Amino acid sequence: MSLRIFWIAISIIALPNLVCAENQSALSAVEQHMVQDIHQNLNTTLTELEQAVNINSGSMNFNGVKAVGNLMLRQLSQLGFDAKWHDGSAFNRAGHVVATYMSHNPDAKKVLMIGHLDTVFAQDDSFQKFSKISETEIAGPGITDMKGGNAIIIASIRALKNAGILDDISIKVVMTGDEESSGRPLSLSKKAIVDASQWADVALGFEDGDSNIKTAMVARRGYTGWTLKVSGKPAHSSQIFTEQEGFGAIFEAARILNAFREQLSSIEYLSFNPGVIAGGTRIDQAQLPTLSVFGKSNVIAQTVTVSGDLRALTAQQVAHAKQVMQTIVKQNLAHTQASIEFETGYPPMAPSAGNRQLLALYSQVSQDLGYNEVVAANPRKAGAADISFAANKVDMALDGLGLMGRGGHTKDEVADITSLAKNIEKTTLLLYRLSRITD
Repeated sequence: MSLRIFWIAISIIALPNLVCAENQSALSAVEQHMVQDIHQNLNTTLTELEQAVNINSGSMNFNGVKAVGNLMLRQLSQLGFDAKWHDGSAFNRAGHVVATYMSHNPDAKKVLMIGHLDTVFAQDDSFQKFSKISETEIAGPGITDMKGGNAIIIASIRALKNAGILDDISIKVVMTGDEESSGRPLSLSKKAIVDASQWADVALGFEDGDSNIKTAMVARRGYTGWTLKVSGKPAHSSQIFTEQEGFGAIFEAARILNAFREQLSSIEYLSFNPGVIAGGTRIDQAQLPTLSVFGKSNVIAQTVTVSGDLRALTAQQVAHAKQVMQTIVKQNLAHTQASIEFETGYPPMAPSAGNRQLLALYSQVSQDLGYNEVVAANPRKAGAADISFAANKVDMALDGLGLMGRGGHTKDEVADITSLAKNIEKTTLLLYRLSRITD
C-alpha cells in the first residue's frame, strides 16, 4: 500500500468519529465546522508528521534538531506566527523554536503550547524511519514523544486560523531542543519556557503522558539528581568492625541507602533510585555515569560514589526528602564520613485547583465530541517534562495532550494514529472555548 493510500485509509477510519462529532448538539456551528476542517486537513497533518519523524533529531544531533526546528518554524510562520530560532550554544544544545501570535484584543487569553524537537535516538541508532505497522499504527523514532504532539499543536492552530478565529486568542509556542537531555545550566536551557510562562495565563503540554487517551496530567513529579560520596578507613579486611578500623565505606553506603529506603519509600508519589554505585580502594575516574574502580576483597573499602534521582510531587515533598536524606548521611558509622549533593533539576508540576479546572474543561470538550471522559492520570505513570518549568507560573496547566501510543524511548515506539484527529479536535475546541472565557 502506498503512503498516499494509507493516509486516505486513515482518514476513512476517522470518518465515523467525524459524523459522531457533527451530530453532537453540544457543539456550536463554529465548533462543528472546525471539526470538519480538521478531518479535511488530516492528510496534510499526517504527511508533516511523517516528514518530521524521518529526520533524526537525537538531542546531541544538533543539525537534526535544527532541521526539525526549521520545519516547525516554516509551518508556524505560514500560520501568521512570529517564529524564531533561539540558539542553544550557551547551554550546549541545538536550541529552541519560539513562536508568538498576538491577538489584537489586549484582553485575549494568553496560552503557552509546549512541545519538543529532540528524541532519545542518537544519530547512529538503527531506529530511524517512519513505518506502517497496521491500519491504525505507525512506528517511528519520537512519533509519540513527541513529534506527534508537535503535529497536534500545528493542526489545532491551523484549524483556528481556517475558521477565522485565531485572532481571538494569543498563543506562544515553545518547542525545546533538549527535553530528552537538558542543557546546562537549566537557568539558560529552560529560560524560553520560563519567560513564556510568565507571559501566559494557561500552559498546555503535548507529551503523551501515560499514553492513555482517557487521562491527562494535572500533575507531574519533579526530578532532582543526587550524588552520595562516602569514605572509610582502609585496612586489612580481617580488622573490619574493630574499634580501630571501623566499618569501611561500602558498609556505610549500604547503611545510608537502606535508611533512605526505610524512611522514605512509603511516602506516596515520592521515589528515589540509586542508579549508579562504585566502591573500593580507589575510584580512578569520578566522572559520572562512568566510574573506574580498583579494590581487593581483603582490603576494607576506602571510597564509594553513588548517583541517583529523586522524584516528588510537590516542592514541599522535595524539601522534606532532602532534609531526611541529609540527616541520615550525617549519622556515620565508626571511621567513616559521607556527604550528599543535590543538583538543580526539574521542579514538580504540583496539582492545583486551576489545573483541575482546566482538566474539567478538556474533559467536557471530549464528551461533547462524543468521546470519553478525561480524568487525571496517576503522576507515578509518567516522567518529568518541560511543562514543570511553566506550571507554577500560570493560572492553569495541563499536560499529556499529545499523540497516544506505546513503547516510548524504545525501538518499539508505536503511535495509535486514530488518536491523532481526536486530540487535535479536543485541543482546538479547548483553545476556542478558552478564548470565550472572560475574567
